[in-house]
Amino acid sequence: MSFGLTNAPAFFMYMMNSVFMNELDKFVVVFIDDILIYSKNEEEHEEHLRIVLTRLREHKLYAKFSKCAFWLKEVSFLGHILSEKGVAVDPSKVECVLNWKQPEIVTKIRSFLSLAAYYRRFIKDFSKTAKPMTSMTKKNAKYSWSPNCEEAFQSLKRSLTTALVLAQPDVTRPFDMYGDASGNGLRCVLMHEGRVVAYASRQLRKHEANYPTHDLELAAVALSDRQYLSYLHRPQEPQIYSHTTRIEYEAMTVDYDLEIHYHPGKANVVADALSRRAHCNVIEARPTVRVLCFEIDEIELPTEQLAELYNLIIEPTIKEQIITAQKQDKGMAFIHEGVDEKKRACFTLDD
Repeated sequence: MSFGLTNAPAFFMYMMNSVFMNELDKFVVVFIDDILIYSKNEEEHEEHLRIVLTRLREHKLYAKFSKCAFWLKEVSFLGHILSEKGVAVDPSKVECVLNWKQPEIVTKIRSFLSLAAYYRRFIKDFSKTAKPMTSMTKKNAKYSWSPNCEEAFQSLKRSLTTALVLAQPDVTRPFDMYGDASGNGLRCVLMHEGRVVAYASRQLRKHEANYPTHDLELAAVALSDRQYLSYLHRPQEPQIYSHTTRIEYEAMTVDYDLEIHYHPGKANVVADALSRRAHCNVIEARPTVRVLCFEIDEIELPTEQLAELYNLIIEPTIKEQIITAQKQDKGMAFIHEGVDEKKRACFTLDD
C-alpha cells in the first residue's frame, strides 16, 4: 500500500479485521498494524500464536521480528500498560506531558489538553481541574495565564504521575456507578468490587446551568451511560414518557439493565468532590456480556486485591437529634397529640 493516501489507515484496518475475523475479540485485538494476542495460559497462548502467524502467512502479511515481543506478562498497548493487575498509564507516554512547557498561545493549550484528556479516565475530577485552562479555549476568549491556570497545569501533570491502576472488571457481576452533579459540572465513577474501573467528568453546558437539581443529576446518569456503554449496554424494549427532558434521558438509559438508588450526599464520598449537594445518584448496573468483554473475562487472569472497602457510619444531624428527643419527651408528646387533634394546648410562662 502506498504511503500518504488519506484513506490508507481505514482501508488497512478493514483488511486486518477481515483477515482475523474469526479470531477477533476471542484472543486477538488489532489496531491498524498492532496485533495483541491474549490467552488464559501458556498452552493456549502457543496455539493462538500459531494460528495468528499462520493467518498472516496465508494472506502474505509479514511482521518484522525485531518489532515483535512474545510471552509477556505485561505489555504496552495504545499508551496503556496491560497486566494481571489491571490497566495503567504508560510512563513513556506520560513523560511527554510532564515535560510540556507552559503554553504560550491558545493553540498550545488545546494541544496539551487533548493529550492529557487521552488519560482522563485515570484522573479524578479531570474537567474540574482543567476548567481554568479550558475556559481560554472558548470562542473569542483571550489568552491570560493566571495563577489558577498554572495550578491546573501542574495539577494535571501530578495526577498523571500518581494515576491509579484501573481494575479489569468481571462483566458477569454488577457494577457500582456513582454520579454527582453541581454548579461546577458532572462527575461519575465506575467501580467494581471496591476498585475503580474508570473516572469520567465534564463541565456544565450553558443551558444546563439553569437546570433544577433533579435534571442535573439525570444529566450525570446520562454521562455515566455514555462513558461506560461497552460495560453496561443491553438491548431492551423502548418505553414512552411525556416529559421532554425525561424522554431524552430515558432514550439513553433504555438499553441498560440498571437500578437507580437514592444515596445521601454525606455518604457519597466517592463522587461528591464536585458537589456539596444533599443528594446524588448511585447506579447499580448489571451488564450484559458483550462479545469482547465476555472473551476477556474467560481468560481468568489472576488478580491481586489492591483496594480496601470501608464501612462509613453516618451520625444523625442536630435536626434529627431534636426530632428523636421530642418523640421521647412526654411533654412534647402531649403537645403533638393536640396538634394531631387540631386542639390548641394551653400553657403559661412562670417566673
